[in-house]
Amino acid sequence: MAIECLVLGAGQEVGKSCVVVTINGKRIMFDCGMHMGYDDHRRYPDFSLISKSRDFDHSLDCVIITHFHLDHVGALPYFTEVCGYNGPIYMTYPTKALAPLMLEDFRKVLVDRRGEEEKFTSLHISQCMQKVIAIDLKQTLQVDDDLQIRAYYAGHVLGAAMFYAKVGESAMVYTGDYNMTPDRHLGAAQIDRLELDLLITESTYATTIRDSKYAREREFLKAVHECVAGGGKVLIPTFALGRAQELCILLDDYWERMNLKVPIYFSAGLTIQANMYYKILISWTSQKIKETYATRNAFDFKHVHNFDRSLINAPGPCVLFATPGMISGGFSLEVFKQWAPCEMNLITLPGYCVAGTVGHKLMSGKPTKIVLDSNTQIDVRCQIHQLSFSPHTDSKGIMDLARFLSPKNVILVHGEKPKMVSLKERIQSELRIPCYLPANCDTVHIPSTIYVKAHASNAFIRSCLNPNFRFLKRSKEENSDQGLRNTNSTAPLQVNDERVAEGILIMEKGKKARVVHQDDLLLILRQKKHDIQFGYCCAAHLDNLEETGNRDAAISHSDKCSCLQLLFKELSDYFSGVNIQDLGEHLQVESFQVSVCLKDNCPYRIIDSPQKEAVTVFFCCSWSAADEKLAREIISAIERFNLSDNLPCKNSK
Repeated sequence: MAIECLVLGAGQEVGKSCVVVTINGKRIMFDCGMHMGYDDHRRYPDFSLISKSRDFDHSLDCVIITHFHLDHVGALPYFTEVCGYNGPIYMTYPTKALAPLMLEDFRKVLVDRRGEEEKFTSLHISQCMQKVIAIDLKQTLQVDDDLQIRAYYAGHVLGAAMFYAKVGESAMVYTGDYNMTPDRHLGAAQIDRLELDLLITESTYATTIRDSKYAREREFLKAVHECVAGGGKVLIPTFALGRAQELCILLDDYWERMNLKVPIYFSAGLTIQANMYYKILISWTSQKIKETYATRNAFDFKHVHNFDRSLINAPGPCVLFATPGMISGGFSLEVFKQWAPCEMNLITLPGYCVAGTVGHKLMSGKPTKIVLDSNTQIDVRCQIHQLSFSPHTDSKGIMDLARFLSPKNVILVHGEKPKMVSLKERIQSELRIPCYLPANCDTVHIPSTIYVKAHASNAFIRSCLNPNFRFLKRSKEENSDQGLRNTNSTAPLQVNDERVAEGILIMEKGKKARVVHQDDLLLILRQKKHDIQFGYCCAAHLDNLEETGNRDAAISHSDKCSCLQLLFKELSDYFSGVNIQDLGEHLQVESFQVSVCLKDNCPYRIIDSPQKEAVTVFFCCSWSAADEKLAREIISAIERFNLSDNLPCKNSK
């Protein structure tokens, strides 16, 4: 059965991740995100493609959320509380704890500060999260009788997980966002080696290979230090969870070593709550942080303080972490408007910025002006520093994961099309794995191959090891047809070995499949062996047979022997490589037997009456199903010897 993949978001773009996968009749929605770069209908996935009647409870078996970033969870309250989905939702414990904070902060920015139309309320967020079922890492959860899921550590942000889904013999992994290299506060992604029909992976940095993490950290610290030493202010727009903690650990440690007194600020509210959760969920962090937790909590920052809005235009240098990342709105955009016109200040962009955001415009060049709307234009004279502290894996990490898992198919999502095309070519050429990069609203059909592991019985194994050769030479006429015949040549030998044909596959409900020998099957069924024999009685006119005086008289015993001897001679000459045995009463080749039939009414005889003009002899033939082809060849040969039967009957005058 094929796997069907409907991409509702993150198809050839970064934003509103949402992929609906149908696997062996089970339908799963992976992620339910919003697009941070749009404020129209393109912000949310087109859920009508799941069900025209909007009966989502019967159209989906479950929803799985990989992590708390808004481009993966931002549309979930809208889908559940406005669109009406009431089925099961799965995510990790940290994601369940942190997602409501992200959603509520976004709602406030959207409605309270920007005055946009409210798509979901605080009550909707609360009611949505009550439907969530939390899952732990490597916990295999049985959604129903057929569908099971399992979460694997993905790095990226606190609580992020790759999800494995299996229905019957078909299996797949959806990565969400992940990082294959550890950083200061999170470990690298970890997953078992699995047999997969499909891997759906993010491809944010499809063509990027990052340099040393330590080199990037040194460059970042140098840029920040030079700015504050010159009296400037540093704005680091970042999401409250993830990069904020990573860079706070880095700066706090550097400030301690360098004995710097310049204040470092967090924008108040969400980030304070986030740090509290990081302390609570310490088991999800990197090994180094877990090891030092007993003596010092890495999230108790000595040099980082809460920021008050009255300090925006305060004199003197400072470093400020402000949300949201990408400068897509909120407090980071408010601060950017105030600090961007000053040449002493620095805006450092530590991660990926979606197209349509201010951050993306700053990364795309060195603009002197940023136009927000028809009434707002920002002069940009400050320094712009771009450095990849992104928690996404790079192209090497994507290739390493695909090589490790070796799935039968790969689908790329969450990336930019030109770069995805390049990565697709690498996966197909280097790994020899079919790869797809569907656009939004496209459906990909993946063939699913089912492999059954079966136990082999000892008798079956022995039958496979023991030779069971059959030797058969081509007839002279067949050789002549192929241009091989000459007066002195012998017919080429055909060799067949049909050992494995004796295996029988037994599949019983609730038991492991078995491959047994046919003798094993008789014991299992408590039955005796029954052989099916085919019979045919030919009529033949013998020119070589001596006249007996009475042409209608029954053939004597000596005439019967003469007939068999004549037939033995003719067949031996015709099938020179075949072992034809003369057993007195009959001739035998494999299971094929032929003897002179003296019955007046043989049940295997087809002709109505013998020809009176010639001496007529009937040959009774029998054979098993395995030698059907051989029997046809011998009977056909008898016809060519002018020992004719009724197909057609050949008479001699």
